[in-house]
Amino acid sequence: MTNTTDRKRVVIIGAGMVAKTHLLALADLSEKVELAGVLTRSQNSARKFADEARELLGYGVQTFDAVAQVASDASIDFAIVLTPPNARKEIVKELAEAGKHILMEKPVERKSAAAGELVDLCEAQNVKLGIVFQHRVRESSVKLKSLMNNDTFGKLHIAEARIPWWREQAYYDEPGRGTYARDGGGVLISQAIHTLDLLLSLTGAADKVQAMARTSALHKMESEDYVSAGVDYKSGAIGSIVASTAIYPGEAESLSFQFEKAAVTLQSGMLTIKWRDGREESIGEAGGTGGGADPMAFTHDWHRGIIEDFVDALNGDHAPVCSGREALKVHYLIDAIVQSSAEKCAVDVQSN
Repeated sequence: MTNTTDRKRVVIIGAGMVAKTHLLALADLSEKVELAGVLTRSQNSARKFADEARELLGYGVQTFDAVAQVASDASIDFAIVLTPPNARKEIVKELAEAGKHILMEKPVERKSAAAGELVDLCEAQNVKLGIVFQHRVRESSVKLKSLMNNDTFGKLHIAEARIPWWREQAYYDEPGRGTYARDGGGVLISQAIHTLDLLLSLTGAADKVQAMARTSALHKMESEDYVSAGVDYKSGAIGSIVASTAIYPGEAESLSFQFEKAAVTLQSGMLTIKWRDGREESIGEAGGTGGGADPMAFTHDWHRGIIEDFVDALNGDHAPVCSGREALKVHYLIDAIVQSSAEKCAVDVQSN
């Protein structure tokens, strides 16, 4: 059993929709990590969250007034940053310069150039930056990655990603939601980014894309709610991406792969393998991912996995499952999709 004196101390910055998910995850990891405090724009919301945390965790949680307080507290090991992407630059800068490690909800930033600056900053300060791409730690995802690494299925020929989600108009009526100024875009950077990150972690780097990104008549919003793209991968595989928040009533996202020896589908936490010799098998446990009207309809188990991996990375001095540098790959893919749609032609995908 881990000695409680060896636990890492963390502060949550931001108390939006996903903060409760992180709190539940931290409660499960009480032997490894202690929630030292919370910082939000509103002291009222900070106190409310701290009270909720105390009820769940069984100990008092401090409320901080400013990032400077967190940065100057020598007992704090890392921060979980949950703020909108337009509110991160100064937070990350102040924390990194104080030597605080950072675990941050996606995306890294609104634009790839700004995201790269944050990654460079953390690396220059020798601070670990992890991004919450929780689909990577699901049992079925880990198993598929292992099977592919062992060349179980043979060569990959086709990879298809489908994210047919639904969001009510009320979701986009919240100030800043779906805007370029606050979020950096629409379905690509706010919803599909999780599935696209998982896709790239399995296929390897994308080479070129040709895409269409549009705002459907089903939503009044600034950015895109429907995207269709064709992809060429550096491995020689080809594929497609369809992502939307305009597909009522919303379905679970899926990844489908055509390999030399099998057809493989990953959906709702289930890995289905149909071997070309007629055998079939399933691995994993089904679970929602927030594809319908309720964006929080998913378990906290995967966030627990991400936080535990990050703490282990701090203790073992190795990279987290998805570092800031690794996360730039999905940003570059999203950039290429948007550029291709605007220019109405195929474009190259930037690489690190």
